[in-house]
Amino acid sequence: MRVKPSSLIETKFKQPVQTYKGRIVEVKLGATKNEGGTRGKTIVVGGEAAPAYYTFEKLMPHPPVIAIDVFDMKVPLPKAVKMHVKEVMEDPAAWAKLAVEGFEADLLTVHLVSTDPLVKDTSPREAIKTVESVVQAVDVPLIIGGCGDARKDMDVFELIAETFAGERFLFSSVTRDMDVERCARFINKHGHVALAFTPMDLNLARELDRKLYDFMPRENIVMDLTTAALGYGLEYAFSNMERARLEALNGDSELAHPMCSGTTNAWAAREAWLEMSPEWEPRELRGPLWELTTALTLLLAGVDLFMMMHPAAVKALKDTIRQLQSGGSVEANKLVEWVSTRI
Repeated sequence: MRVKPSSLIETKFKQPVQTYKGRIVEVKLGATKNEGGTRGKTIVVGGEAAPAYYTFEKLMPHPPVIAIDVFDMKVPLPKAVKMHVKEVMEDPAAWAKLAVEGFEADLLTVHLVSTDPLVKDTSPREAIKTVESVVQAVDVPLIIGGCGDARKDMDVFELIAETFAGERFLFSSVTRDMDVERCARFINKHGHVALAFTPMDLNLARELDRKLYDFMPRENIVMDLTTAALGYGLEYAFSNMERARLEALNGDSELAHPMCSGTTNAWAAREAWLEMSPEWEPRELRGPLWELTTALTLLLAGVDLFMMMHPAAVKALKDTIRQLQSGGSVEANKLVEWVSTRI
């Protein structure tokens, strides 16, 4: 006759701690006056020796950072974003100051969209004036964003790299359809960093990184593996980035670079800004939540650098990063309150 169990078997839980033979390269962004630049601080990304927030294995050496987008001309923006920046949309320097002083950006992405031959086709010299105004307005590290036209971007990037030699700008981005050798040479020569952008294919990422290695050191490369927003392939973006990070930790040196996410892609999802039925409103909350959910998901995949727009999404992500980095405890009962929360 079988006896009915009256208690559970007691046992000790042992954390499944692993060690990894790979390590993510550390990349420094920005340079102070003592280092040949003008920035008030520098930022280091990368350096992980374990998956994101596996704090029982290894602490993350550097917290993920957030760049806020600044544009060199007035551009169409979702209402939920525009309401926060409408007073500065025609002044990149003022926009930059607001992003740093008002929204606590760690660094900025200066998008030179006016250089696009199909927009205003402004010259590289005009682009330099824009970058100079931002450099004078703030002292955080900068990301220099192109217009998407490969030929024009190379011309603009080269002149900016030379003019601001030693600043360790992150040039966004170097792609496979560019002259990779040319880009790598001038970025490296003038003391900057390349953002290697590829679509969601790790073999293409490896291929681009290998080409860059011929002309620049590994510590001058950050990867962008493409961000798909919530509802538009986020789960695939997560899997791709997670796989890249795990393969890097397991010894794949060609993927052992810090990862950047263009999280602002979340605003390309029409659900982030479109007027919808009452249960989906208000848009002023739905939009930043869409951006934040995209960011939080990819944070757990190991992203080191986020490009974002909405100040509320930025603040919420910063708060989450601080909590995770602190390793502190929380009240478990509060974690389930979201199930019954009403907005």
